[in-house]
Amino acid sequence: MDVDNVPQEGNVTLAGHSKGVYARGADGHLALVASRGWEVEEIVTRQAVERFDALAAAARARVHAGQGSPLEYHMYHARMDIPMLAQASGMWQWRVRRHLRPQVFRRLSATLRARYAEALGLTPAQLDGVD
Repeated sequence: MDVDNVPQEGNVTLAGHSKGVYARGADGHLALVASRGWEVEEIVTRQAVERFDALAAAARARVHAGQGSPLEYHMYHARMDIPMLAQASGMWQWRVRRHLRPQVFRRLSATLRARYAEALGLTPAQLDGVD
């Protein structure tokens, strides 16, 4: 994309801010250009947010039914998936998957709970509950 073709349509999800995108300048080199976003990007972002909201709602229902752990709800509420939470908490994905089971989550040590809470931006006490 050339510098002159960088979309400036505006994107509600950017809340009036702009972001940097790389485009080819007149000299043929890449340059960082400010963009206010474009409609397609906004549609895709909204779809992703709606998907995570639906996953969080389903996880909340599973927690209340005793079939899921609060960790699953908080993971989706923070717009994370298993690979992202594993990376943020420094754990293997198979361990994160295992901790999504309520019987395993209940037995987690305080250290593991603190790691998850920090990765999710919560306190360990908040991690145990679902709003």
